[in-house]
Amino acid sequence: MSVRVRFAPSPTGYLHIGGARTALYNYHYAKAMSGKLILRIEDTDQERSKKEFEDLQVADLKWLGIEFDESPENPGKHGPYRQSERMDIYQKYAKVFLDNGLAFYDFCTDEELIQMKEFHEKEGTPAYTGKWKNNEHWAEAKTRIQSGETAPIRFLVPNKEYKLKDHVRGQVTFPAGMVGDFVILRSNGFPTFNFCNVVDDHLQEISHVIRGEDHLNNTLRQIMLYEALGVDAPEFAHLSLLIGEDRQKLSKRHGATSTKLYKDDSYLPQALCNYLTLLGWSHPDEKNIFTNKDLNNCFNLERFSKSPAIYDIKKLAWTNGEHLKSLSEKELYEHGENFITNEFYQTQADDWKNKFLSVYTEKVSLITEMNQAIEDLFVSETINQDDQVKDVLSWESTPALLEYLKNELEAVDSEFLNSDHVNEWMNTLKKEKGVKGKNLFMGMRVALTGMCHGPDLKILSTLIPLKLIKLRIGKL
Repeated sequence: MSVRVRFAPSPTGYLHIGGARTALYNYHYAKAMSGKLILRIEDTDQERSKKEFEDLQVADLKWLGIEFDESPENPGKHGPYRQSERMDIYQKYAKVFLDNGLAFYDFCTDEELIQMKEFHEKEGTPAYTGKWKNNEHWAEAKTRIQSGETAPIRFLVPNKEYKLKDHVRGQVTFPAGMVGDFVILRSNGFPTFNFCNVVDDHLQEISHVIRGEDHLNNTLRQIMLYEALGVDAPEFAHLSLLIGEDRQKLSKRHGATSTKLYKDDSYLPQALCNYLTLLGWSHPDEKNIFTNKDLNNCFNLERFSKSPAIYDIKKLAWTNGEHLKSLSEKELYEHGENFITNEFYQTQADDWKNKFLSVYTEKVSLITEMNQAIEDLFVSETINQDDQVKDVLSWESTPALLEYLKNELEAVDSEFLNSDHVNEWMNTLKKEKGVKGKNLFMGMRVALTGMCHGPDLKILSTLIPLKLIKLRIGKL
């Protein structure tokens, strides 16, 4: 069987991080199985669906590196790929159901439906008990439709048990009577979610449906519809839900929930993909860091976890830092141009930028964190004399070290120091002044940077404007 999977978002908002994870799993499975990935836009919600949201979601999917074999932008033989353009298809199948006695027009009033719902909740009887489900009234219903009246079409639910073998949940049993006769086509001609899903997945030859476990209850209705169509249902894999560290459903209080916010906050797409993939799935080689391409030969549906996946923003940031370190010099430079907005940085030569990035990439999780580092170290004249700096300044060897460096700095006639300056000064302090070990290295760092810790001093000191070093050391 050739694998065909789909991602079917509703364009009613930005791409949710949970939706991005679902898209990734479908993408990984299609690649691993040499299958096809289809993008279908579920835009039948007339009030909330907007083309601008569709465009934004597609842009975010492209940013994540997810490529679709068939989509509205790249149509194949199974189109159209927007549900709003498939209305005639749904109406055709609804008519087939009507003609075969599998569905019926429902002329019950809103008041009658409310009464049925209240009685069902109280007594546990079938949710729908209207007279229109009885075939003796179908001729009357047809006559009313032909005279111009409108009514929703309900599916006639079989009174039987259904079973599902799910790739994640295992064997799932749905007892008889769990759902009542449900609407498949509204009175305005628009299909309901379950009906158009089944029709589309059938016609687009979807072999596997990989989605969140919040859709598990929908699956019962969909299995019934597949049976009514006389076709096999696809295989299902219902993914565990994303939860916050408080074990509640992921929401804005746990951090950003839309993919766009992570993109705007300088996260790398490969890092976000890496992290999301591990939320509910484990790598067969227990790898924590990988790219989408690394999974092409090892992704499968057997390594999913049933347990909810805890969304940890700190782990995501760590993952991003690991991917940041793996960027080439060119990639890192381009990433910096997009997200390092500090004016001092933007006015420096490319050589300065590349040297700065090479030493600071090891120190941050997000490249935007470099903006503050630049302000603190390369712009501000202020020295934050914390307890550690005060301790270094109190050492017996420090005053002589500072006096020596002040004199040497005055003799330098350039905008920046070079590594030869620093090497020469360290050798002199060691041999002629007797300053050694921690007293030398820590003392030099405080004198030249105003800080006790940071990247390689011999590189860092050559990046700080000389006039700023002189201003700071004069305050020590």
